[in-house]
Amino acid sequence: MKLDLSPAAPPAPLRPLTDRSAWHLRANAPVVAWLVATVVVAVGHRWIPASPWLLVHLLLLGAVTNAICVWSQHFTDALLRRRITPASRRWQVARLVLLNGAVAATVAGMVTATWVVTLVGAVGVGVAVAAHGTALWLQSRQALAARFAICVGFYVAAAWLLPFGAGLGATLARGLDEGWHTRVVLAHAGFNLLGFVGLTVMGTLMTLWPTMLRTKMADDAPRAARTTLALMLVGLAGGVAAVLAASPPVAAVGLATYLAGIGVSVRPMVTAARRRPPATFATWSAACALAWLVGSLATLVGVLALSGTWEAAAARVGIVTVPLVAGFAAQVLLGALTYLVPVVLGGGPAAVRSTTAVLERGAVLRVVLFDGALALFVLPAPSLVHVLASLTALGALVAFLPLLVGALRVHRRARRTPFVPPTAEDVAAAHALGQDLRARSGDARQGPPVEAVTGPRRKGLAVAALSVLLLVAAGGVALDPAALGTGTGASPTEAGASGAVVPTGRTTTVEVEARDMRFFPATIEVPAGDSLVLVVTNTDSTVHDLVLDTGATSGRLSPGATETFEVGVVGRTVDGWCSIVGHRQMGMVLTIEPVGGSVGGTSLADGGAEPDGAGAGSDSEAEHDGMAGMDHGPVGSGDESGAPSAAKDLDFMATPGDDFVARPAELAPASTETVHRVRLAVSELVTEVAPGVTQTLWTFGGTAPGPTLRGKVGDRFEITLVNDGTIGHSIDFHAGALAPDRPMRTIAPGEELTYTFTATMSGVWMYHCSTMPMSAHIANGMFGAVVIDPPDLPAVDREYLIVQSEYYLGPQGGEVDMDRLATGDPDVVAFNGYANQYDAAPLPARVGERVRVWVLAAGPNRGSAFHVVGGQFDTVFSEGAYRLRPGNAEAGGSQVLGLAVAQGGFVELAFPEAGRYPFVTHAMIDAERGAHGFFAVTG
Repeated sequence: MKLDLSPAAPPAPLRPLTDRSAWHLRANAPVVAWLVATVVVAVGHRWIPASPWLLVHLLLLGAVTNAICVWSQHFTDALLRRRITPASRRWQVARLVLLNGAVAATVAGMVTATWVVTLVGAVGVGVAVAAHGTALWLQSRQALAARFAICVGFYVAAAWLLPFGAGLGATLARGLDEGWHTRVVLAHAGFNLLGFVGLTVMGTLMTLWPTMLRTKMADDAPRAARTTLALMLVGLAGGVAAVLAASPPVAAVGLATYLAGIGVSVRPMVTAARRRPPATFATWSAACALAWLVGSLATLVGVLALSGTWEAAAARVGIVTVPLVAGFAAQVLLGALTYLVPVVLGGGPAAVRSTTAVLERGAVLRVVLFDGALALFVLPAPSLVHVLASLTALGALVAFLPLLVGALRVHRRARRTPFVPPTAEDVAAAHALGQDLRARSGDARQGPPVEAVTGPRRKGLAVAALSVLLLVAAGGVALDPAALGTGTGASPTEAGASGAVVPTGRTTTVEVEARDMRFFPATIEVPAGDSLVLVVTNTDSTVHDLVLDTGATSGRLSPGATETFEVGVVGRTVDGWCSIVGHRQMGMVLTIEPVGGSVGGTSLADGGAEPDGAGAGSDSEAEHDGMAGMDHGPVGSGDESGAPSAAKDLDFMATPGDDFVARPAELAPASTETVHRVRLAVSELVTEVAPGVTQTLWTFGGTAPGPTLRGKVGDRFEITLVNDGTIGHSIDFHAGALAPDRPMRTIAPGEELTYTFTATMSGVWMYHCSTMPMSAHIANGMFGAVVIDPPDLPAVDREYLIVQSEYYLGPQGGEVDMDRLATGDPDVVAFNGYANQYDAAPLPARVGERVRVWVLAAGPNRGSAFHVVGGQFDTVFSEGAYRLRPGNAEAGGSQVLGLAVAQGGFVELAFPEAGRYPFVTHAMIDAERGAHGFFAVTG
């Protein structure tokens, strides 16, 4: 064999990118930009208006729609062997410019609640995508018959469906009543996600899937694709029509037909995968995305089929939102881009292989992390597990962006690399090892081989990913107090459940169900001396637990969860209860009674006396006087902690610390928006409620009272409630009139719901948590105000809002004291959540200014008699009507705005001279408990 050992040729000059690669870099730039915007919103969602809507639409409407318009054109050109002309490229550019401008307008309109802008954006999106579909249809009509022309049919049908979805989206932005709103949302999602995205993906995978696997297509794939297209279109049409008609069973049939269509195309895809199993990030992502799609649709079919009414179905369909958007749409997009970007950038085999190698880095780790974290997120779990899982999944997805940047840099370097002939030593070594020299040396013309991660390395990466997921689950449980239970942690033997009974060696197992604020059975009889095992299942809609006076506990149980724990040998009466604040007082108690057997030779069955202390462990008879469930429980349940009340630290003459900032009482004017979208996250925060006194409050939006909402008669409010707490919560808006069953339902930790109402009447309205016991949730901070202006409300110089509420103090840093709450005698009565705060930070006004003060009596138990010392009201508006206005015939005025609990109104006055004017509730004991402040009036 003759070797050419002459010096290598000098490096070839760097050539500019080809027209095709440069075009695709520019065309896909908006895809990357919208993906980055999605990540930004995901990270900062708590502080960004309309963040749930943005997360879905930045991804689907921005990134996915752009990718579909770019790549469906690319595949059409390839399948039809169509020659690309400058004119056709210019028209495509014009459509993409229109599309991105329209998407930006839609986003701006929704964020600012400006419906006209949203409408313009929706129309622009519909026109751009419909024009794209029409262009593909005309190109297919002009081309010669092609075996895979059916793929273009998928693209055309998908593009023509999107304008219907865009129109429904604009209708939703305008506002609908609650009954129509949910139905139109689902129809909108059907056209856009299942129609536009779903059809495009299935049409593409017919040819792209075997190409990514580097195997041949199944012979029956084109025929299967035709059947798939017909079934998906028929099923989608029937499903959307049934949803709009509020017929869940018929909608289930339509969706099942759509799913059957997918199943027809999956069969040839499985055949291809059997020939060459998936081994890259691109193929794994596509397979997992398809699995999420099929699983989500199957779940949705079951939900619709088993829901007797539309209301029941609508309450449950949201469970598939995240799997469809993230598991299916986002994952298939990144998988497809991972394969397609290196191909269209081109530059020869070297550049393609180098670019692909970068984009495939950490393939196993990223796929397992994302899909495993997504599974953790959708399964019932403590709230913190959901948070950590969502961050893990987001991290796995976001990894694509830096890898893309790195791939582009590697691609440029690979294009610069000249071919370096092998040396004689290289050839000899390769020959001795029986290797292909190009594969061994990384011939620049061929590029370095893309390593398929196989064998031990693949297993190692998978184990590493699973370990991370286990840490996420364990860390979330360990850091979430709700997941640990609220018992003392003492073992049954340490707490003495057995007394002095003689163990029998037998085990009794009893199933206990928690529902409707009760345990079933509420009394458990166990043969004395038997070891008892409890299997506790929470079939309620909110979180519960079971705590025994032995210290044994089930831990917090989410709805549907089951926990098994050992009580130990039973030889005495054992009391149990749910430790969630207020549940015990509502009757959620349980008693375990030993029957038969003997203690120290005395028969329990005969009612014989027990030895001193034996029947109650270390408790005396006086401590168990027959009031089951009413004794003090373990730490962690507010009133049941046994710790001294924080009331002992109250000093109403004390002043707050130097870093104290009073809650703003100023009320901003109503905006011009007619649709108000608000995200309210429930959180549990240790908050100072008086100088030196802290409580763990349950809050809407991080404050108690929660954020104030303001609008006008006729405005629409769309409130997204997110439960980031550790127990179930809900919300009830008095400002809207609607059936409470679904929007006011209790949601478990980690869940969210959307509450929509139209303000048809003016007033200052209360909103609050309506989860039982309602008194505990309100007293612990879950309340706020919605101000709806009366028509033609005149402008004033200053407006303030005062919300009066009460605190029933548990221990320092603890929660509401339920025993104290039951008396209706509060420790603190506060304006805007903090005792006497406006003594330390008076509200400013000037002499002669017209001041309007809105007042809401939030309770939960005490009303308000709002009075300004030294002032007189010439205007009184109470519970939706003016009681007094200037110029009345009687020349009358008012001294007090009297409000019962949950009532509201406003008063107006002008201060005659400079000075400090106290404002109080004229129930003076309450004023002395903190419902006191000052207006600081200057000349």
